[in-house]
Amino acid sequence: MGRYIGPVCRLCRREGVKLYLKGERCFGPKCPIVKRHPNKNYPPGQHGPVQRAARRPSEFALQLREKQKLKRIYGILERQFRRHFQEAERRPGLTGDNLLQILESRLDNVVYRLGFADSRRQARQLVRHGHFLVNGRKTDIPSFLVRPGDIIAVRPESRRREYFKVLEETAKNKAVPDWLSRDLETMSGRVLRLPTREEIDIPAVNTQLVVEYYSRR
Repeated sequence: MGRYIGPVCRLCRREGVKLYLKGERCFGPKCPIVKRHPNKNYPPGQHGPVQRAARRPSEFALQLREKQKLKRIYGILERQFRRHFQEAERRPGLTGDNLLQILESRLDNVVYRLGFADSRRQARQLVRHGHFLVNGRKTDIPSFLVRPGDIIAVRPESRRREYFKVLEETAKNKAVPDWLSRDLETMSGRVLRLPTREEIDIPAVNTQLVVEYYSRR
């Protein structure tokens, strides 16, 4: 399976906003979006300054940028993102809200939301390495979609690792959204319900533009 292995701060610079892809680093002074002078905060690459000085972006360009922003926040490549969009179209309700709900229901995102990882990228790696159980069964598929009532827990064998020993203390400072519950004693969490649009805390993304992008193709 393909995946992006380049510098993630470059992605934030391309979109011109913080996408919070590197955990705690994104909240400190080392974040490139904060560190760079506002006059030099243009997209990466040799044509970055030219792009900044270019004419007003077209309607298609705005739609493309919103789609790319949402993909990069959740760390998904095009093929899988398109499948999630197609599933969102089949569900009743607003397609944009359905899409966000599906993205939030991914196992790697739930692990991140429970405070068991500093970023979605790290959560994806932990899931792939088989450190989590879903309803008592080992699950190493980051795109696995959880449902209300599902229990996500760290494997007993994994809890003996140094990372999870330290995590029991550091996770106390990480807030958990209302649609999830967490028990640090058992290193587990439960999906109480699927999140509403208002409960999904991500950088501002216009999901309607994402819907328009795929509708025109």
